[in-house]
Amino acid sequence: MVGSEALPSPRQHGVTKPLSLAGPSEADLLRTKKLNKFLVDAGLYESQEEAAKREKVLGQIKQIVVEWVKELTRLRGYSEQMVEDANAVVFTFGSYRLGVHGPGADIDTLCVGPSYVNRDEDFFFGLHEMLTKKEEVTELQPVPSAHVPVMKFKFEGISIDLLYASISRSVVPDDLDISDVSVLYNVDEPTVRSLNGCRVADQILKHVPNVEHFRTTLRCLKFWAKRRGVYSNVTGFLGGVNWAILVARWRWPNPVMLCAIQEDELGCTVWDPRKNPKDKTHHMPIITPAYPCMNSSYNVSISTLRVMTEQFQFGNRICEEIELNKAQWPVLFESYMFFESYKNYLQVDIVAADPDDLRAWKGWVESRLRQLTLMIERDTQGKLQCHPYPHDYIDPSKQCSHNAFFMGLQRKQGELVQENQQFDIRGTVDEFRHSVNMYMFWKPGMEIYVSHVRRKQIPLYVFPDGYKRPRLPRAASHQPVCGLGSAEKTSAKRKGEGVERDSPQKRQSISPSPISSPFMSPLSHSLVNGLEPVSSFKNEEVGVIGCSSGSSIVTNEDVGLEKTSFGSNCQELSEEDSQSAVDKLSRSNAKLRMLLSELEQSDYEVRRDINSLRKIKELFSLGKVLFYQPCLFLVLQAKHRVFKILLGYSIILFGGFNGEVRMAGV
Repeated sequence: MVGSEALPSPRQHGVTKPLSLAGPSEADLLRTKKLNKFLVDAGLYESQEEAAKREKVLGQIKQIVVEWVKELTRLRGYSEQMVEDANAVVFTFGSYRLGVHGPGADIDTLCVGPSYVNRDEDFFFGLHEMLTKKEEVTELQPVPSAHVPVMKFKFEGISIDLLYASISRSVVPDDLDISDVSVLYNVDEPTVRSLNGCRVADQILKHVPNVEHFRTTLRCLKFWAKRRGVYSNVTGFLGGVNWAILVARWRWPNPVMLCAIQEDELGCTVWDPRKNPKDKTHHMPIITPAYPCMNSSYNVSISTLRVMTEQFQFGNRICEEIELNKAQWPVLFESYMFFESYKNYLQVDIVAADPDDLRAWKGWVESRLRQLTLMIERDTQGKLQCHPYPHDYIDPSKQCSHNAFFMGLQRKQGELVQENQQFDIRGTVDEFRHSVNMYMFWKPGMEIYVSHVRRKQIPLYVFPDGYKRPRLPRAASHQPVCGLGSAEKTSAKRKGEGVERDSPQKRQSISPSPISSPFMSPLSHSLVNGLEPVSSFKNEEVGVIGCSSGSSIVTNEDVGLEKTSFGSNCQELSEEDSQSAVDKLSRSNAKLRMLLSELEQSDYEVRRDINSLRKIKELFSLGKVLFYQPCLFLVLQAKHRVFKILLGYSIILFGGFNGEVRMAGV
């Protein structure tokens, strides 16, 4: 218990009754006092100086957006009175609006403007141009293609995520009630999602009986989730709003709801598994309380739910020990020993030409890592479990801009396997790399490498002190430790056979130096051309991962690449042609980006068409060919309107002449 109140709340909060209305005991109050001291000592509260600076920055951003709207109003020929009345309002949401932000945290902000100021041209071009001229603004990064379009930047060193919503009003008052459902009239889906951040935060605070107790509990739980590696919505775990709703009300495994799902005459889609088949596939529904009610945790997969369940069980055991005075609060917040918990890992290295390019490239790749987890689950029928770790690492020895992500791998516990059974995920990883290389804003130097590493090969730069920590026994570590097989037995067996494939000095990777096209994975490029270029990434490429008596890896270099000839229709593109395709892609317009965004949210038939096209593309030397018959065939056979349009537009975009069609980067 956080406080000392024992009286019941005058009204019921949430859709279920509270677990208990009993007040805290003296021991509870003492433990709460110790917990509060621990949170303060851990540096979770910002200073008064930083709080004042944040308020000042928000005021400056308010002035900038008002100036921007007035200038647009004047340029569009409105009356002087209209220019004078023109206004924009800045709201906050997320941890800052909930009052649980810490030192250095970013501020989630929303700018609400009038109906004649739009997002695509005015916000992402007009306001973007204005911000580039401000000395206080650094690291400006527009992300118009995001699920919730956002502009990221730092203002006097404070990180800002700025959204924009154009509502159906010619003048936006300073006292706009964003909780009123009328703000949703005649707006598009991205605007609804942008507005809902603030609306959900307000509803959460309205549905808790004591805001201060709620904030302390949420701050504590967020800190715990980050230390245990389960705080990241984009990776497939839970983000800020998810944890906030759980703290306000959670009775698992029922869908978590603070209030009944509301229908409205606006007709917006709300979460309802009875009407929407896709909603039935969600593994951990956490429903937002503001209309239109959505599942805020749709990113959770089978693998990440398993990891979170294990961590919840771990946290529950520690809390029980704390209640029995057998443990203290710091034990609960010990960092999760991720790199000591598995025998096999995937390492995803990304590089770019400079820090600005890496920032954009990293954001894109990080948003796609969840897809790699889903692909591995799909292609192994759930027998190979993944644990994506929501942290990135930098190798200080690299001269290029670099980031690395890691994913733990283990065979599903209790699964019966045959002797020497292996998981071949080469095709899965190739599919993932191809999807990542579809990035619309790709630039030369942006590359991705996916490698398999064993526990003893984990690079030292991921460890806080630069050296590997001793691996604790399972009973002492309070966390499951399981691998894909017996690496120790394998090593002994191979040494007996005179083979030293498990030694730390592994043979050189076949990952190449940067190439000029975004449409091919580095591995496939080197194989097609028969090259073995020098690379700074020394790990073996992902291949066949053993799960029983062996933990072997068969790389693409070992098995070779099957070459298929398709006659005169197959011809390698020259470097000039490849660069021309890259240039055309860089100049692609908003229409293609809109189609790609719609395609991302499409149904099973579209995904099947995409996979079919990728299969044919791989047969044609992995994208380095000229061909037209298969492309036209797939356009005719595509079963979804959006996919048919996308294919047709790709032919126009990359089309050659005399009836030839260049397909690249599908």
